[in-house]
Amino acid sequence: MNSEFIIALHALAYLRHRNTKVSSEELAKSICTNPARIRKVMAKLKKAGLLETREGNSGGYELQGDASAIKLSDLAQALQQPLTKSGWRSGALNTYCMVATGMGTVVDTLEASLNEVCMQSLSQITIEDISQQLIAIENHKNKEE
Repeated sequence: MNSEFIIALHALAYLRHRNTKVSSEELAKSICTNPARIRKVMAKLKKAGLLETREGNSGGYELQGDASAIKLSDLAQALQQPLTKSGWRSGALNTYCMVATGMGTVVDTLEASLNEVCMQSLSQITIEDISQQLIAIENHKNKEE
């Protein structure tokens, strides 16, 4: 997972929790990043139909639809980035070494398989599931105090 996915997940869980329009500034405070970065990620989520937005003083972001209908795979698809991606490959194509010339293809195939498995797993988890996990964590903390 990359930072955009984590921002999107945190933002949608926060919107579910607040259940009202929330500004990019408020989201930025919760996520601990700057509002411009929030707006960049939120624009992708809006384009994918996961958010409603309103500009102005009474504006902000809110979930489009029910949190139980928004799957984490929807977030990943909206961001249009693979969940696993290495920016580097070992070996080289212009060598006589079988391992060096083939390793890039092997790693590409492995990454594609991992991304498929990750998407399948994320398709089983909703924003509502994440919200319930957060509530359980909070309840557990309160019991310990």
